[in-house]
Amino acid sequence: MSTLTDDEITDGLTALPGWERQGDEIVKEYRLGNFKDSVAFVVRLSYEAEAANHHPDLDIRWNKVRVALSTHSEGGLTARDLDLAAAVEALAPKG
Repeated sequence: MSTLTDDEITDGLTALPGWERQGDEIVKEYRLGNFKDSVAFVVRLSYEAEAANHHPDLDIRWNKVRVALSTHSEGGLTARDLDLAAAVEALAPKG
């Protein structure tokens, strides 16, 4: 799988509200109700990541979860990162 061009990354992020590029990663911080909600979100996310065989870097705080995606084996961003970001968005609490 090849890495995406800058234009492909920019185009892909237009469909992912709140996600931004930081170097060779795309990242988003989700704010949840409390620690229990944060952990529950990460558990749901882990099933999607495992099914995709693509694992994000996660930082869990009391009511925040930071998700960072990069395809380390390819040395940058690939379509797998955008696809998993879209799956995470579908899992995220609305509102």
